[in-house]
Amino acid sequence: MNLVSIRVITDDVARLVGFYERVTGVRADWSTKDFAELRTASGTLAIGGTRTVGLFAPGSARPADNRSVIIEFRVDDVDAVHRRLTGFVTEFVREPTTMPWGNRALLFRDPDGNLVNLFTPVARVPAADVAQKLPKLG
Repeated sequence: MNLVSIRVITDDVARLVGFYERVTGVRADWSTKDFAELRTASGTLAIGGTRTVGLFAPGSARPADNRSVIIEFRVDDVDAVHRRLTGFVTEFVREPTTMPWGNRALLFRDPDGNLVNLFTPVARVPAADVAQKLPKLG
């Protein structure tokens, strides 16, 4: 089994495709006005309009309603991308920060409120060291 894509459902396909084209520098391939794909070397971000949901199961997906999935892209220089996106991205959740596991990460929301993480690995950190830095549960 291979994961081939993540699909985001939106009320405004053109707006969301344009946003991700600018963020990633990848040109979308459009199948219809209701569906486009941004293909990278390791996976595809598919963007579908609300009219496509009925083809799967009516009412099974709602646009701009995600608070559990993070769309992630590995980039060469997260700080440079942050500078490039400043003034374009309207909601930065976290400025570039080196995370306990060794990635330098930038978090922001797309126009539909989906959380996006751009990251650059900067250090290898042993799993035991990462576990010690995580908040304790319960």
